[in-house]
Amino acid sequence: MDKEMSIEEAMQELTAVMEQLEEPSRPLEDSFTLYTRGMELVKLCNEKIDMVEKKLIVLNNEDPVR
Repeated sequence: MDKEMSIEEAMQELTAVMEQLEEPSRPLEDSFTLYTRGMELVKLCNEKIDMVEKKLIVLNNEDPVR
């Protein structure tokens, strides 16, 4: 999995994977490979979102206005 991939890039690739999975004539082996890649992309997106959320929490806790 490419940790340097941006969330936007991951989402674009995930969309492409989903479109390919919707093709009814796709062989089962290809579908499994695509599904696996899609799950990797979902995990990457979740990790990046979690990281941003943690940074926001830190910033909010450092806010002198509170």
